[in-house]
Amino acid sequence: MFKTIQPEALTSNTFKTIGKDWMLVTACTKEELPTGEILTGRVNTMTASWGGFGIMWNKPVATIYLRPSRYTKEIIDSTDTFSLSVLGEKYKNALNYCGKHSGRDGDKLAPCKLSVSYMNNTPWIEQANTVLICRKLYAQELNPNCFTDELICKQNYKNNDYHTMYIAEILKVMVDKR
Repeated sequence: MFKTIQPEALTSNTFKTIGKDWMLVTACTKEELPTGEILTGRVNTMTASWGGFGIMWNKPVATIYLRPSRYTKEIIDSTDTFSLSVLGEKYKNALNYCGKHSGRDGDKLAPCKLSVSYMNNTPWIEQANTVLICRKLYAQELNPNCFTDELICKQNYKNNDYHTMYIAEILKVMVDKR
């Protein structure tokens, strides 16, 4: 059973939530029918351990960073919403799997025994303890010329595969109250 809370009511430590617990970034393809109805398509998810929560443009926001090679990035680039799902420690194997396998090669959710629900046509992971439904506001590829610490660039981008940064408004926060 999930309860909706305001983003500012989140009490979890962001450094632990993102850096240690990790989260799943989940999105799906969408098609607008002539009737205006939205038809959701293929769902994909990936593990993320880089990101943040805060305030930008007077809105509660989440930031995520996706490499160009990720299938999830292709989907997020083609849609306006996605979810961030934080799962408990018992799902670490599923998180590892979703981080190491590509959705281009097939459904990653089935082998992990993860289930999807939808909030306004945005998929999220039912096994999560915290879910953020997000709407893209801004996307920009990181620029190698803007790094003020060249060592960070050299250590993280040997293949020049710079992340795209997404800033997204947090539309809804749901926490598991079981």
